[in-house]
Amino acid sequence: MKERIVRAVAGVFVLTSISLAYFIHVNWLLLAAFVGLNLLQSSFTKFCPLECILDRAGIGKSANKPCCTN
Repeated sequence: MKERIVRAVAGVFVLTSISLAYFIHVNWLLLAAFVGLNLLQSSFTKFCPLECILDRAGIGKSANKPCCTN
């Protein structure tokens, strides 16, 4: 479930970024680039900040992957 939420949020951010770039200013494409880079680094490092946020919120907590524990 957590993976679906991450993908949905990433998609919303990218589509929002493209819309804002079209209607407001082209620099909003930097947001889409940031989302893409974050997805790319998370595929290598298996660390995703949104997953940590979801873990702390108690959504889809996985027992085998400790993320952002203090």
